[in-house]
Amino acid sequence: MKARGKTSKGQVRIIGGERRGHRLHFVDQRGDLRPSSDRMRETLFNWLQAELAGARVLDLFAGSGALGAEALSRGAGQALLVEKKRDRCADLSRQLTPLFGERVRVHCADALKWLARCEERFDLVFIDPPYDLGLAAPACEALEALGLLKPDARIYVESRRHDAAPAVPESWERLREKDGGDVRAQLYRRP
Repeated sequence: MKARGKTSKGQVRIIGGERRGHRLHFVDQRGDLRPSSDRMRETLFNWLQAELAGARVLDLFAGSGALGAEALSRGAGQALLVEKKRDRCADLSRQLTPLFGERVRVHCADALKWLARCEERFDLVFIDPPYDLGLAAPACEALEALGLLKPDARIYVESRRHDAAPAVPESWERLREKDGGDVRAQLYRRP
């Protein structure tokens, strides 16, 4: 376990597509980042490969930016990353803009408040918030209630394996589910 106040440096590797092998570096001053593992991302993007070409992607709790960057590397048309912490937003912009240019945008905002004023619609949404804050279910509800999902959109929800799965709108169809380590990965489709 990390001591409080220490800064840890980490990195995640883009595992597929045009930027395969590129490493994204991040500083985790609070010890609260837990990027999706390479294995879980590989599984997720195998599930999504047919859906990525030209997709509009929302990485709602971006953290290290691994999910949004992976989607862009594998052919997504645009990705919008929302991250609450200002230092992480600056880091994401600094690293991702040179890689993906105008295809990537980073917004520094509270995810749920940002959703309430969003006027865009998305083909694919990643919902991987800090587990203990209970943000996944309200984010799913907001996406549906505010009409932010395109028809046939895919929604990826990651949660702690041993907790109850976050509630999602009844109309969403669960396509895939996988447990790995402490993580539960679920992929939904909005009919």
